Amino acid sequence: MKNTGKIFQEVYIGLGSNLGDRNANIDAAIDLISSNKQIEIISTSRRYETRALIKPGLPPQPDYINAAIKIETSLSPHQLLLFLMETESQLGRKYPRVSGEPRSIDLDILIFGDLIMAEKNLQIPHPELHKRMFVLLPLCDIASAEIHPALKKTIAELMKGLKENG
Repeated sequence: MKNTGKIFQEVYIGLGSNLGDRNANIDAAIDLISSNKQIEIISTSRRYETRALIKPGLPPQPDYINAAIKIETSLSPHQLLLFLMETESQLGRKYPRVSGEPRSIDLDILIFGDLIMAEKNLQIPHPELHKRMFVLLPLCDIASAEIHPALKKTIAELMKGLKENG
């Protein structure tokens, strides 16, 4: 990004979609994110088709398309979260969010620099990142050597550990 005197953070965002044209939803989300003048997309992972996590008692769901992007941004974590929620809403995501429901688009802040924070509506790094292969797999494409700020392991190590533990 241009040197404007602002501080830019490297951030990793997870993208997922299991409703409608899943690839088009991911494309639209990336386009909207890249249109923000305070965000530059640095890299994009491959896309992976993964099974939806189904909570007990809920009906089956379509498979997801998952991806990850690396961005640089001058937005604060809260500003970025708000922007991502607005982007989800523009792409048909219903609010309030209901855990386990299918979604046209899901955008999650996975890692925000070396920041560690735990608030009611924003936890960084994402608290489930290290437990979900559908997050680690695309993230490993673009950030295999990135160190998880809290766990102090690389993304590749987290993925290997998850594979070994089942």
